[in-house]
Amino acid sequence: MSPLSYLMLVIVTMFNAITAIAGGVALLATGGLGMPRSMLVNGPFDSFLWPGIILLMVVGGTQVIAAILLLLRREAALLWTAVAGFAMIIWIFVETGIIAAISWLQVVYFTTGICQLSLVLILLGVTSRLSRETQVSIGPPTSPVGRQ
Repeated sequence: MSPLSYLMLVIVTMFNAITAIAGGVALLATGGLGMPRSMLVNGPFDSFLWPGIILLMVVGGTQVIAAILLLLRREAALLWTAVAGFAMIIWIFVETGIIAAISWLQVVYFTTGICQLSLVLILLGVTSRLSRETQVSIGPPTSPVGRQ
């Protein structure tokens, strides 16, 4: 397990945890951070209450659990981090669908979710196994057929 990849995963996960919790609390405390309710017209919500709860509890909660497990180096840490990364990506997809717009923050958080999933795959060794299995020979084809 690469110590640098693990450290990067801890940093990204802690960043996501802190900012998702802060974002969820801010949405709930301010009723939408000054955003108009008309942004929600394409979705099932008529206020920012449920989006705030989901951001706080689901997205933030999975990120917090993943961060704690990573810091404690528990066996389930990578699984929880993958779940948290997927939760972040799903949150961004749903959010962009509901508000029908894309901001730089959504790009940042989509990227952090992808980073989490990529780092989990790296730490599990999936990427190194794939590269060994898919190596291609550049020389002329070698086939036993037709040789004497």
